[in-house]
Amino acid sequence: MFAGSPPTSPRRKLARVAHLLGAEALHLEYPTRVIFDKVTIGLDEGDRIGIVGRNGDGKSTLLRLLAGRLEPDSGRVTRRGGVTLAMLDQADELDESRTVHQTIIGDIDEHVWAGDPQVRDVIAGLAADIPWEARIGDLSGGQRRRVALAALLIGDHDVIFLDEPTNHLDVEGITWLAGHLKRRWSTNAGGLVVVTHDRWFLDEICTDTWEVHDRLIEPFEGGYAAYILQRVERDQMAAASESKRQNLMRKELAWLRRGAPARSTKPKFRIDAANALIANEPPPRDSVSLASMAMQRLGKDVVDLENVSVSYDTKQVLKDVTWRIAPGERTGILGVNGAGKSTLLNLVSGSLQPTTGRVKRGKTIKVATLTQQLFELEEIWNDRVSEVLGRQKSTYITGGKEMTPGQLLERVGFSSAQLSTPVKDLSGGQKRRLQLLLILLSEPNVLILDEPTNDLDTDMLAAIEDLLDSYPGTLLVVSHDRYLVERVTDQQYAVIDGGLRHLPRGVDQYLELRSAQQNRKPAVSAAPVATKSSLGGAELRNAQKELAAAERKIDKVNGQIADLHSRMAGHDQSDYAGLGALAAELSGLQENVEIAEFRVLELTELLT
Repeated sequence: MFAGSPPTSPRRKLARVAHLLGAEALHLEYPTRVIFDKVTIGLDEGDRIGIVGRNGDGKSTLLRLLAGRLEPDSGRVTRRGGVTLAMLDQADELDESRTVHQTIIGDIDEHVWAGDPQVRDVIAGLAADIPWEARIGDLSGGQRRRVALAALLIGDHDVIFLDEPTNHLDVEGITWLAGHLKRRWSTNAGGLVVVTHDRWFLDEICTDTWEVHDRLIEPFEGGYAAYILQRVERDQMAAASESKRQNLMRKELAWLRRGAPARSTKPKFRIDAANALIANEPPPRDSVSLASMAMQRLGKDVVDLENVSVSYDTKQVLKDVTWRIAPGERTGILGVNGAGKSTLLNLVSGSLQPTTGRVKRGKTIKVATLTQQLFELEEIWNDRVSEVLGRQKSTYITGGKEMTPGQLLERVGFSSAQLSTPVKDLSGGQKRRLQLLLILLSEPNVLILDEPTNDLDTDMLAAIEDLLDSYPGTLLVVSHDRYLVERVTDQQYAVIDGGLRHLPRGVDQYLELRSAQQNRKPAVSAAPVATKSSLGGAELRNAQKELAAAERKIDKVNGQIADLHSRMAGHDQSDYAGLGALAAELSGLQENVEIAEFRVLELTELLT
């Protein structure tokens, strides 16, 4: 498969009988650096390839080269005659004037696509809850992503390239996509190449892993767990300068073999070798010591929600929720978009008051929230990283060791050369890591992470998880990244039907609950249904009035959001409490818009 790579086993040779596409001696460089140098690779029937590597090293560029969308400076890409290929980009390029129906199905006659089991499966899995005749321009980012995926997957392609397909998908969507890709082709047919930072997804679907680094592509047999094992073995033979990276990967391997929930599809690659490598590796974190430290920092009381309900106008988001958060608790929160996860966390942080019920807060708690935005960096936008670190304490205790801010920064992947870089010039992933580090350096005893995996590659996710392992406080995580949730939290809850439910069996139990919830709802037909005629005259007029009112509300709240952005820009940037209050107000307004937009889509579908 690769020039200079180890020979495949006889079993693998028998399985790979037909070549789909390949690249020979690829060279690509930009004015400032070389991306690939003499890379030779191949994709055969039955290959399911996951591509990993640091952000910026060329993962998406590789897909574009292999798909023929980008020409190399030298070398060539060849494809077997008759092989069809489809590619999903990170950013969709959908025609905003077309409907969901037109985008997914196109001009295919209904009796044709409705009789195709694969098409029905794709529509049910990705677009069942999206109004069939809605305009693409009116959809949310997550809905557009699902439509783009559906439009690609209904096609009968020999090779599929997916660039970050799990972006904007929730846990259910990611689980469905993995299942679809596993059953889409027979074992020795078709070819799949996927770039993603979702490690659960990689482990679930991939037969091989390609690591892009240092102008080359290095092959590993198996999915993510097997890839980590082989990296540990490789690093054991590396120079002493690689010791830090080696130790981190050993810890990652220990989690994969010991901590991760058992799955029937979990790779069995060289089990004895894995056990030998991690024989003396301790668990990812010392839960007893962390709980004791948390009790010292927090006391017995953290935050108690007692019979709490929250409503926005006529929409009730949470109903009679009781949750007593313990010192040192590490909890993952699951739920579909709009279920009320952000509302729940805003109650915990104190940025939102309940409509009814009581929130009791401990006297010593100090809450910090890692938001999806980068508000924490705005006041230091023009400062160099070294100047930012210079304003911190000289040393911090983490994992029982004394470390400087610079050492902690190095721990999350910054080089010494990057210390002189202004914050505004950092990459998206670097900004995200600096944002988290500054929050940790403020030493909160309650830490809330809202989708913390954005813009991070798999190595950096492992480094962040390693840092969180030594965090001695209460940790609450909202994320669609199943691997992260299972890795850094000890228990999971679901926001479902307005309530908060404990999940003793974790994510698998949540997926079962969601499946049962969907089965209780009336089936949604993918084809357009004329529901307007089923309404009485009074009901029709009421629906039309409610639609007009909802659209006016969206316009009004969007105006308030724009005004709030201006107020935040002009606010005293050293007033953290004031900025926090404004950020909480912004979060509430954005949630109001999301609820109203969802109702508009429902009413539009009803009146169509």
